[in-house]
Amino acid sequence: MAKKLNHEQAYRGEKAIARLKTKQIVLCGVGALGSNLADCLVRQGVEKLRVIDMDRVETHNVSTQLFGDADVGATKVNALKNRLFRDTGIEVETFDKELTDGTKKKFLKGADLIIDTFDNRKSRLLVSNYAKETGVPTLHGGMFEGYGEVVWDKNYNVPQDAEAGAVDVCDYPLARNLVAFVVALLAEETMDFCIRAEPRYGSWTVTLRDLKIQKYR
Repeated sequence: MAKKLNHEQAYRGEKAIARLKTKQIVLCGVGALGSNLADCLVRQGVEKLRVIDMDRVETHNVSTQLFGDADVGATKVNALKNRLFRDTGIEVETFDKELTDGTKKKFLKGADLIIDTFDNRKSRLLVSNYAKETGVPTLHGGMFEGYGEVVWDKNYNVPQDAEAGAVDVCDYPLARNLVAFVVALLAEETMDFCIRAEPRYGSWTVTLRDLKIQKYR
């Protein structure tokens, strides 16, 4: 594993990577942001990763998510688990059930950091409320058209779902490059939180058309 992390360890430092390995990260949602973020984190040295998602891979997921044609029809968490183990040797913990008031304690227990990349208000609100109730540090990532944001829970306002009859979330305009920018911001905030004694807790926005990354509000 040391050689696999050679570049990251040279940049972050050996002690930082050792600290990262001890952190339990729980990732809620493994769609465009979550699946690519999971891949990024295990390649940076995260070893204790739990992922939660009840959906299955569909054909339209292939362009922006980590999955390929061969994964279509499989549960996202199992497809992700298999891919990450094959590529990196890291075995992630998975839950392929809905996160609810009844399951949240089991699914989120022991988390040092929760990352929310869900695509609906109900699930995001549940995660945000859990963060406030328990004090577990929680980072939210989201996108809409050409806008993306990465926001710590203390500054986070849970967005409303689209109105009835509006375009389905699966059909929203979405550029793959925006996904990459938001994933990079999520990953860097995760690294900063896990390896620094005093994390910066930075919240950010990114707009693709003018290519601007700015502090959130």
